[in-house]
Amino acid sequence: MRVVRPRLPGIVGAALAAAFVLSACTSTTKTDKASAEDAAGPPVKGGSATIAINTEPTCFDIHVSPQDITASIQRNVFDSLISEDEQGNFQPWLATSWETAPDLRSYTFKLRTDVKFTDGTSFDATAVKVNFDRIAAKTTKSQYAASLLGPYTGTEVLDPATVKVSFSKPFAPFLQAASTAYLGFYSPQALAANADKLCAGGPQLVGTGPFKFASHTRGQNLVLENNPTYNWAPAGAKHQGAAHLDRLTFRFLPEDSVRVGAFSSGQVDIAGSIPPVNVKGLEGRSDVRVLRHDFAGAVYSLFLNTTRAPFDDERVRRAVQRGINIGPNVQSIYFDQYRRAWGPLGPATPSYDKSLENTWPYDPALAGRLLDEAGWTARDGDGYRTKDGKRLSVQWPNAPAAVREQRDILAQAVQSDLKKIGVEVQRPALDLGAFTTNAYSGKYDLLDMSWARFEPDVLRLYFNSANLPSAGGQNAAWLSNPQIDEWTNAAAATPDRAGRDALYAKTQAWVIEHAAVVPLYSATTLFAAAKQINGLRLDPNAWPLFYDVWSTRR
Repeated sequence: MRVVRPRLPGIVGAALAAAFVLSACTSTTKTDKASAEDAAGPPVKGGSATIAINTEPTCFDIHVSPQDITASIQRNVFDSLISEDEQGNFQPWLATSWETAPDLRSYTFKLRTDVKFTDGTSFDATAVKVNFDRIAAKTTKSQYAASLLGPYTGTEVLDPATVKVSFSKPFAPFLQAASTAYLGFYSPQALAANADKLCAGGPQLVGTGPFKFASHTRGQNLVLENNPTYNWAPAGAKHQGAAHLDRLTFRFLPEDSVRVGAFSSGQVDIAGSIPPVNVKGLEGRSDVRVLRHDFAGAVYSLFLNTTRAPFDDERVRRAVQRGINIGPNVQSIYFDQYRRAWGPLGPATPSYDKSLENTWPYDPALAGRLLDEAGWTARDGDGYRTKDGKRLSVQWPNAPAAVREQRDILAQAVQSDLKKIGVEVQRPALDLGAFTTNAYSGKYDLLDMSWARFEPDVLRLYFNSANLPSAGGQNAAWLSNPQIDEWTNAAAATPDRAGRDALYAKTQAWVIEHAAVVPLYSATTLFAAAKQINGLRLDPNAWPLFYDVWSTRR
């Protein structure tokens, strides 16, 4: 057994941390006013911050919702066993230390004994077991958190301050998963009384975090208020005790122009998802700091349903992959703030395979030859290819309520490019309910998504056959390949960085070579903060951390 102790990780903790670190990962504030926060003096308590965001969670339950925005907001309400710092090192949080079994099949945590939920009940080993068992239960219908638990077999309460989490096979990604908000903790009392109401949000969202629920007006805002008894921040925090701010107000402003306008006019203190077109203008203001963080996780991509015609034919998939002029499209829409993607992982992600860059450029001539080989040789009156009298047409469902980052404009460019090679792309608009139903039942040809996570195990979630959408997983390509399963399972079973890198490199290369996915862009998370806001940081997942934030405005 090897032990990880507070602020001084042991051998296994260091090895695992090293497996997740990538030196290219950056979290920077692009501004010539680097000393602005120092000039503001020491942090002061009180005041509030209003944050404009582009998406309202469709479900506030961190154990159920797969949305990044849910985890980003709820990070303020729910703590985790451990935290991950900007270098990818793990730090104590609700757990003071942990032991990793040599075979990576169990993790034993020693817990703090002074932590309380905001309903007054104590956090202990039983709370860990209740929450993890709830995530794993089929009745919870977790759409993401359950996959973070991987081959979970159960949690054993050894004593009130000691808990052992076990798996059916070696599971190296667990520590990183345990640092995310998705594996955060509800009060067992709140779960017993209100588990079926958590998606709707409200006072039943009871955690141990530095903030607690105050109010929610659907379509308008969510208000969190200070938890005055909070005194168990992670080891890497800038202070201990209660958060500096009295209140956080999240305003839901999906329209880019409205969100940027609200920030520019001083109606909000912080704005997220700054459109790339507005970045240079904001950076030129003396009263604004722009924070940026290279995206870590699975980049924004098109997933081709390999189980349905026409994409059950690899030649058609490869034609679509090479028939989209990705580089110029991304450059023109995102003003050089986002990067054209070459693989399923973002460059800031551990195990990113840089060798894939520039290996599959735009080649409409090759795309045409591939479609000819696949038998799509004729053209109809609208210029689309046909075979046996049937048009080459694919369905790419669209949920307008969830569109962000000008992805609708990028979709139009994709449609235009593919029309040139004779492929019709239909974009039926669906409400979120119908969209989700279609996605999990495989009723589509193309599906687009990205996933923020500072961990390459996202490749297992995306391409391993155990994670098909029909089982609640994220394998949107419906890929079922024994080699991919072997590589991703093996990578999840070793903490050795070199071994993980090699296995994940093979996975990335295979899904590109066989066109199971068409990566489009790797985003840069962009936040704008007014000069009165100090201490704002972005975590390795590029989510904002408000615990250390303070304001000079009174």
